[in-house]
Amino acid sequence: MSQPAQPNPTAAIIVIGDEILSGRTKDKNIGWLAEQLGAMGITLHEARIIPDIKQVIIDTVLDLSARCDLVFTSGGIGPTHDDITTDAIAAAFGKQVIRHPEAEAVLQKHYQNTDLEFNAARQKMADIPKDATLIDNPLSAAPGFILENVHVLPGVPSILQAMFEGLASRLPGGVVMTRITVQCATGEGTIATILANVQAAHNGISIGSYPWFKPGNFGTAVVISGLDEAVAEQAAEAVATAVKATGADAFIVAAGDTA
Repeated sequence: MSQPAQPNPTAAIIVIGDEILSGRTKDKNIGWLAEQLGAMGITLHEARIIPDIKQVIIDTVLDLSARCDLVFTSGGIGPTHDDITTDAIAAAFGKQVIRHPEAEAVLQKHYQNTDLEFNAARQKMADIPKDATLIDNPLSAAPGFILENVHVLPGVPSILQAMFEGLASRLPGGVVMTRITVQCATGEGTIATILANVQAAHNGISIGSYPWFKPGNFGTAVVISGLDEAVAEQAAEAVATAVKATGADAFIVAAGDTA
C-alpha cells in the first residue's frame, strides 16, 4: 500500500526595514525568494514588511516561525545603529548575542585586502546569536545565520541572492507546483462561474484569472495551479472546453510559452 504524500514544506518571508515602508527603497527580495522557493517545492504562505522596531521583529518572528517550517528574513544585519535584526531574533529565542569567532575571522580576512578599517561598526557584523549556524556570504563576507527555523539574510538583493544560492542545498524540498495557463478570448466576469465550478470539481487545484488588454483586443489568462500534474491538466482542459462552449476562443499554453 502506497504511503500518502507528505505536505510540502511551508515558508514565510519577513522584510525588515523602515526604508522599505517609507518607499525610499523598493523591495526586490520577496518576488525573487518566492520564485526560488516555489521551484524547490516549498510553499510560501506569507510575506510581511515590518519596521526596524525590536518588539515588532520579535513578535513577527515568533508568530511565523511557529506556523511555518521555514522563515527567511531580509534586512537589518549591517553595521549601523538601526541594524537590530540580530539582537531581536536572539531575544525572540532567548539567546545571547556573542562575537562569533568564525564570523570575526572571515571579516578580518576580508578587510585586510581593502583600504577600509575593520572598525567597531564593521566588527558588529560578527555578532551572532549563540548556537546559530552561519550562512556564508561570498560577496561581502558578513555572514547571515540560522537560528531555530529562521534564516537571517541581508537586504541587499545581490548579496541575499548569492547567500541563498549557497544555502539552498540545505533546505528541505517538496513537490514542485504545476502551473498551466489557459488563454481565453473573453472577460473574466463572463467566465467567473466556469472557473469556480472547475475549481470545486478538482481537489487540490487553485485557479486565478488575470485580465489583459491590448489595442482592439482583450482577454483573460487563467492560471491553474496544483501539486498533482494530472489533475491540473484535467482542470485546464475543463476550463478550455467550458469557455469554448460559450462561443469564445480558449487554448492551453504550452509549458514555457508566454503566449
